[in-house]
Amino acid sequence: MAITPGSIGIVWFRRDLRLADNPALRVAARAHDLVVPVFVHDSVLAAHAGANRTAYLHATLDALDADLGGLLVERAGDPAAVVASLAAEVEAPTVYVAEDFGPYGRRRDDEVEVRLLADGRALRRVGSPYAVAPGSVFTKSGSPFKVFTPFARAWREHGWILPLESVPTASFVGGLAGGGRPPTPEPEARGPMPPAGERAAHDAADAFLDGLVGGYRDGRDRPDHDRTSRLSPHLKFGTVHPRQLLARLSDEPGPSTFATELAWREFYADVLYHSPETVRRNVNASLGGLVWDTGSLADDRFDAWCQGRTGYPIVDAGMRQLLDEGWMHNRVRMIAASFLVKDLHLDWRRGAAWFLRHLYDGDLASNTHGWQWTAGTGTDAAPFFRVFNPTTQGLRFDPDGDYVRRYVPELRAMEGSAVHEPWKLAGDLFGAPADGYPPPIVDHAAERAETLARYQQR
Repeated sequence: MAITPGSIGIVWFRRDLRLADNPALRVAARAHDLVVPVFVHDSVLAAHAGANRTAYLHATLDALDADLGGLLVERAGDPAAVVASLAAEVEAPTVYVAEDFGPYGRRRDDEVEVRLLADGRALRRVGSPYAVAPGSVFTKSGSPFKVFTPFARAWREHGWILPLESVPTASFVGGLAGGGRPPTPEPEARGPMPPAGERAAHDAADAFLDGLVGGYRDGRDRPDHDRTSRLSPHLKFGTVHPRQLLARLSDEPGPSTFATELAWREFYADVLYHSPETVRRNVNASLGGLVWDTGSLADDRFDAWCQGRTGYPIVDAGMRQLLDEGWMHNRVRMIAASFLVKDLHLDWRRGAAWFLRHLYDGDLASNTHGWQWTAGTGTDAAPFFRVFNPTTQGLRFDPDGDYVRRYVPELRAMEGSAVHEPWKLAGDLFGAPADGYPPPIVDHAAERAETLARYQQR
């Protein structure tokens, strides 16, 4: 294809796999006669993604490619080399991206920019995956927020632009070599993959915002009722932007609560932006001396937790939902995380890595700091000495036992809330409650006392 120098721009898609409300695409379409849409398969990111998320990414890219008329260019390799090579190939003076605020993404983009500048080209950052970009709001003293409630207040006061409703009119370049996609892995999740792509995202948004959001405030903590948005995989890959959702929310209790959940997502991104080391380190440094269990018994208990064989039904139901669906209800994520840290005395980082391996919606900032919140080690964290009782949590949030019976077939013959205390049938906490279902691997009361003792001795 003969291309006049300066008439073509590149849009590098990453976490914005959509055409509508895409500022980088809009700016590129206005500045250039032709636009090359590209996605770079980065082995550094793929190494931590897991089969579920990689397969979902590929399905999302298929949907984007279809929306682009089959013109999405996919290449694999070091982004600095790949992007610079493509820019030279098509003689594009500028590459447009939505800004990345993650620790690796910032380093990668700086490397790409240096490489492009060496060739006399530019990397232009336009927009972000967030309604309010990380690093945009600060306390009155000018420091980053460490507590959610004042962050959320400043976040709302800062506000966000309205969605760009129309799809940019762009002439996309065809005929470029691609073929850079690595093989698509078979998902580890046993159930069907969630629908992927921009149209699927808006279908999910319509289903939630036109119906379920009204009861969201009271229903979001009930895993037995499917009243969550299921939009998290779409937010992860940017097939819908949070401002597109926020523009449709009223001040009523349900919609307002959902907006607050979006604010939590942006709070965690802001925390990670200012403190990238917290991917691995406790935000609360005073808890650095906590003793975590290691060795063969700890490994056996971790495996039991991973496979949903702890003997605590609400924990096991959540872990099996994760294996079945690549997703877990948020309330149960907190219960399962608390059990790993406070009952099994295992490092929160082990659990966070397991979640990231299996979740279709696995997001580094939300996953890391959600775990730290529950573990009591993080910003705005629940106190470390607050320990979720898995039995009372199950009785409160799954009062009829429907959620447990859905994912733990060994307990389906039990009626009502009895599924949360199945060992009562055996008359002993460590008795076998049902065929094939294990007795509890630990005594919650004893482990709670052990947790509090370790907290005092740290």
